[in-house]
Amino acid sequence: MHKIKVLQINKLYYPVTGGVERVVQQIAEGLNACTDMKVLVCQKKGKRAIEAVNGVEVHRAGSLGILFSTPVSFDFFRQFQRLKKDRDILHIHMPFPLADAAVALFGFQGKIILWWHSDVVRQKLLLMFYRPLLHKLLKRADLIIVATQGHIDGSDYLAAYREKCAVIPFGVDPMVLARYDPIGAAPCPPAAPVRFLFVGRLIYYKGCNVLLEAFSHVKGAELELIGDGSLEKSLKEQAARLGLEDKVIWRGHVSDEELAKAFTGCDVFVLPSVEKSEAFGLVQIEAMACGKPVINTALPSGVPYVSLDGVTGFTVPPGDAAALSAAMQKLVDSPCLRKQFGMAAFRRAQEEYSISKMLGRVMEQYEKLAGQGERA
Repeated sequence: MHKIKVLQINKLYYPVTGGVERVVQQIAEGLNACTDMKVLVCQKKGKRAIEAVNGVEVHRAGSLGILFSTPVSFDFFRQFQRLKKDRDILHIHMPFPLADAAVALFGFQGKIILWWHSDVVRQKLLLMFYRPLLHKLLKRADLIIVATQGHIDGSDYLAAYREKCAVIPFGVDPMVLARYDPIGAAPCPPAAPVRFLFVGRLIYYKGCNVLLEAFSHVKGAELELIGDGSLEKSLKEQAARLGLEDKVIWRGHVSDEELAKAFTGCDVFVLPSVEKSEAFGLVQIEAMACGKPVINTALPSGVPYVSLDGVTGFTVPPGDAAALSAAMQKLVDSPCLRKQFGMAAFRRAQEEYSISKMLGRVMEQYEKLAGQGERA
């Protein structure tokens, strides 16, 4: 039986960690046995490399480094020309300007799937040059995948291409879904001190400055932050000014085992993001899979579609420290509400966000497109 030949394209790949990289890896490894799968990405910086990563053939184009969140790689175009020749499907993770440019320059005779992870939000200068290429690829695409309806409704680009869009929710590793035992959980968790957890990069759109301001008004709680980034120094200075030295735990980068313990050990997960650069927030699902309520923000993206306001936690306006503080205090003061939200979160994670469902839906789209024959 002919295996569908797929070339997945993204900026970077494992061991680089990030939400998009995780999805690319899940698809590559999960569908490697039933497709002829190859992956084309760039090095963060360095020479070209070809390697097998957990059985997946990964081609890393040489790169001079990262500029405007995009690899500077002339080698990417050479590798694209070489690898696309026998492929049935290009599966491109967006936004990635080098991929748009490569398709425009060299074309492709097969089917093109775009997984739209987020709009370009901050790189205004780049966008002036990128927008025409972006729309050209959106018009050329045979299918656009998004993780939630919010990705379509909140996008500045996808409205004209709604008929091409398919919603496929992200999936979580089965080991993550198995961390929590709802039967063994306490009927009503103890009161203070309640531990809030944030996991993510300490960068502008994550809203950690708003989180610290909100937390400074919360009583009976502590806050753990896992992750590092360009704003780490200024955030620690802010915490000191607010007198939070004894209530905030800075963990930096941690191992997978330590991260798992943090998710299972916290009481509430907080995702205080302030820009729609936060398009989904996979960490929400990991917390929900551990039976934890989530406080997120009402961004025009997929974020509020993951943890639902009043069902699995609270959703507050982005950048509103007072509203965030009130939601946090409410969950400190209401242990049984934490339990109620946490159980609902666990059920939602189990029912909606399994890797097997995600992979099955992606494979269905591959088979559907491959069965339509090649583009003339």
